[in-house]
Amino acid sequence: MEPYYIVSIWLFIHLGSVLGDSVQSREPHLSGREGDAVTLTCSYETSSTGYVYLFWYRQFPNQAPQYILRRGVKQARGRSDTAEFAKKRFSSQADDSSTVLSIAALEPADTALYLCALGVAR
Repeated sequence: MEPYYIVSIWLFIHLGSVLGDSVQSREPHLSGREGDAVTLTCSYETSSTGYVYLFWYRQFPNQAPQYILRRGVKQARGRSDTAEFAKKRFSSQADDSSTVLSIAALEPADTALYLCALGVAR
């Protein structure tokens, strides 16, 4: 019989750095079984038409946030970066109103606080 694990994923939103910018989680708490896939979604608003980036981090208890990936939108569209550890199971898409983080083949070690952040370069 396959072992059953509950993997809880918490999402914390870091507000954007520009007045009027906002980021909001669509599902503040998710759980899944080992081997499942989950998708976290952040909606965002920004008045910037320049270089806008959506970042994903994860944070384990008593540790600093760990960078997962970055996706560019607006003038930064097509600019992306993913941490080496995340390249096999973590993926993301972003458009002009939201970003998603998908985690494939959940592992118990994926239990963490997941953070979405909006960055605007001027």
